[in-house]
Amino acid sequence: MSERTPAGPGDDTGTAKSSAEAARPSPEADLKARHAARARSAARRAAAISHHIGQAAPGDGGGPGTDTETGSGTDTETGSGPGPGTGGNRPEPGGAPGPADDGSRQNTAWQAAHAARVCVQALAVLAESAPDPAADSRCARNAAASAAQAARMGQRHDGDGAPAEAACRAAVRASQAAAAAAGRSALGRDEALNTAADTAEADAVTAAEQAGWLRPGQVLPELSTGLRSPELMSMMHF
Repeated sequence: MSERTPAGPGDDTGTAKSSAEAARPSPEADLKARHAARARSAARRAAAISHHIGQAAPGDGGGPGTDTETGSGTDTETGSGPGPGTGGNRPEPGGAPGPADDGSRQNTAWQAAHAARVCVQALAVLAESAPDPAADSRCARNAAASAAQAARMGQRHDGDGAPAEAACRAAVRASQAAAAAAGRSALGRDEALNTAADTAEADAVTAAEQAGWLRPGQVLPELSTGLRSPELMSMMHF
């Protein structure tokens, strides 16, 4: 009969392996971090555009203190929303924004600030919820859709110009890619769709920088989530 060799004082490989496995993030946690990073990027784009518009038109009343509980108009399922000619500053027949008056500037600033606020609300839900790829990807989708709405306001504010138009188009593509990643067939888990959404978001950031809406390393004013009713916050997951 063979004797068992007792484990020496340094023989703790089994325990170390168990500890390492326990410390390793779950696939759901990894996906949550990925969706959250994309949502933070979209929120930063929206905040930068709101700041850009607010700096150019001080006193427009669309700043962080505005009550933006309702009135977004953004379709968070498809990533679409009101176009550059919605309300106030109507587009000319060729599609470029028309001349702005004080009322349309205030409306543009308010809508950009509201879009930035919705992004912050989506981030708050992401931070407060347990990992759930489907729900987390929907939060990222909602942030991207609101960032696209902010980009439309940025184009409306800046007028007819190639950089603003390109930045708006890139923001819409990022919104559409985020919507696809969160769609019923993917539920936030499809690697190819998540990669496409990440790439589209990076492209939107680059385009926003080229349009002068966002600067690398820019410190932006912190936005609050405003009034957070349970109904509103639960909508961020759907």
